[in-house]
Amino acid sequence: MHPSVLMVSHLGYVVVLLLSFDSFAQPASEIYLFDLQIKKNKMVLSDGANITNHRGYDKQPFFHPDNSSLYFTQADTSGRTDIYVYDYSTRLTKQVTNTPEREYSPTITPDKKFISCIIQRDDGVQDLGKYPIDGGEPIALINNLKVGYHAWADNTNLILFVLGEPMTLHWYSLTDNKDMVLAGQIGRSLHAIPRTIDMSFIDKTVSQWWIKRIQSKDKTITSIAETLPNREDLTWTPDGRIVMSDGEKLFYLKPGEGTSWKEIETTSAFALKGITRLSISKDGKRMAVVAGE
Repeated sequence: MHPSVLMVSHLGYVVVLLLSFDSFAQPASEIYLFDLQIKKNKMVLSDGANITNHRGYDKQPFFHPDNSSLYFTQADTSGRTDIYVYDYSTRLTKQVTNTPEREYSPTITPDKKFISCIIQRDDGVQDLGKYPIDGGEPIALINNLKVGYHAWADNTNLILFVLGEPMTLHWYSLTDNKDMVLAGQIGRSLHAIPRTIDMSFIDKTVSQWWIKRIQSKDKTITSIAETLPNREDLTWTPDGRIVMSDGEKLFYLKPGEGTSWKEIETTSAFALKGITRLSISKDGKRMAVVAGE
């Protein structure tokens, strides 16, 4: 399946966090890549392809902002996960990490020089770290919190989903290691909001969950829209639409232009079920969809 392999060693890595990931609890999944058209009053998916075609866990797609690379997490038969990258211009897949640990949630850093991710050992200890995008030893970023998910606000600031009772939302500065708790009972979907300097997260403090905005300048939190019922995975289009799924169909909402979710039209033959994670390329021309195997 993988015509070429880029191996990255992982030695001497100090980790002190604990996290239990969904690779051991959720059904097997695949990643589908679609062409996407964003029009004024509708969105259209077409020409879908299963880009993983692999039994087991394939999740957490993330597009490189400047090229045709789509990074994702894949598990082997033992459940051990590594980072892979699919080039949709050549249709080739490469393995990025091949380590004794488990890597999750690959994310391109704002400077585009690294892949940040969660790294977990067999004893449950873990870090938020980053690998040089062209290969090399990992660098620890945060080793004092139980980080589950992350998203970059800029080169030195992140928002974090931190494990605990309840799960909490943190604003973390790498410049001075300042850690600010912003909210509790949050969902796993963290994002930068396109065309702004603000961030979004899912508030699960009430039965009807909400998508909320963090104002980066003063860290105040405001409401954007209600989620689809009991759904916490979303992505943003470049023009500021929110995309979610009810598990089988895809919907979008444009904040400020009504509160009704509109179904995304699809001309693909794929009938997907168990849709979870979503990702849209920076140019808005492609969407990655994680669905049941």
